Amino acid sequence: MTPLEEGVFGVRVSGGTTSTDHRVTVPPGYLDELGIPGSDPEAVVRESFAFLLEREPATSILREFDLPEIARYFPSYPTELPRRVGT
Repeated sequence: MTPLEEGVFGVRVSGGTTSTDHRVTVPPGYLDELGIPGSDPEAVVRESFAFLLEREPATSILREFDLPEIARYFPSYPTELPRRVGT
């Protein structure tokens, strides 16, 4: 994972012979909405990718997205993420 700018991260997922690159944005105030204010955004993105990879292959994950978009596809995301982050 590479911080690109404040609240934006580049994520590379490698597995076998396949590698995918993703650009993920943590919108301002989103961690507050999830009930995890003060959490490290990089850790949140890391756990968000772990969540996604448990449900779909890396090749199915959008190449560029904001974290709230995950809940459109996986409604349990907003309630599960705080447990994963440990707050």
